[in-house]
Amino acid sequence: MTTAIKSKSKWAVLSVALSGLMLAACNNSSEAPAASDSTAASNAEGTEQAIRIATESSYKPLSYTDADGKLIGFEIDLINALCDEMKAKCDVTSQEWDGLIPGLQAKKFDAIIAGMSITPERLQKVDFTEPYLSNGLILVAKKGDEVSVADDFSDVSVGAQRATIAAQYIEETHPKAKLNLYDTQENAYLDLTSGRIRALFSDKVTAAYWLTSEEGQAFEQKGEEFNTDDTMGIAVRKGDELAAKFNTALQALKDSGKYDEISAPYFGTSNTAAAAQAAAAQ
Repeated sequence: MTTAIKSKSKWAVLSVALSGLMLAACNNSSEAPAASDSTAASNAEGTEQAIRIATESSYKPLSYTDADGKLIGFEIDLINALCDEMKAKCDVTSQEWDGLIPGLQAKKFDAIIAGMSITPERLQKVDFTEPYLSNGLILVAKKGDEVSVADDFSDVSVGAQRATIAAQYIEETHPKAKLNLYDTQENAYLDLTSGRIRALFSDKVTAAYWLTSEEGQAFEQKGEEFNTDDTMGIAVRKGDELAAKFNTALQALKDSGKYDEISAPYFGTSNTAAAAQAAAAQ
């Protein structure tokens, strides 16, 4: 995050309605393959190479791991469907958030699908597809605690995941805040529940999902969702024709209704209902 910044830009996500879809077009693994050129074409022997896709597996309900270490979530289902539509073999690997764009530029993988927002800063480094999801920010704190986005947080410890839209928002709008930054969203939740921080700025998609968990029962969203003009896209290297192929496949999924089938268990019929309905689908 631009530093690579996690959240979104200016498009709206489609309404969704049906039940979940899981397609088997991708091979999920936890280690990235060695660097090579873009894999959308065939190799010297005429065998189609895999499209290597990087995600970050600590961002429920978008991409995370189950008890067996298998990658699951909305983005994993979407990747499977996209690769099936493209009739492409895909290898999906989990990467640290801070290494996603550098890894893409170093040709460790060919695309990033990891809740990454389309921002002017990122567009200087990578190309994005059309957006596949929109999102906003919320403030989370313990139930009954009188904190709000309007506070300056100069005497309150607040947190956010490092190099995210949430972190950037605090730095730009609350320069006096006692800000703690975390490598993963999960570590931010740990400090929130332990009392090391009093409040957390976060993407609504993941924070609202966490609020439905056992750990999140003592906490609540403070005030309204804000910074709601962000959208997520698939990142590829500058000038890579893979963006157009993803766009064609994404539009086909939307036109056929498959996108809605994938989205419904996670996000229901509106973006703001994402977390509660995602948790209910588990």
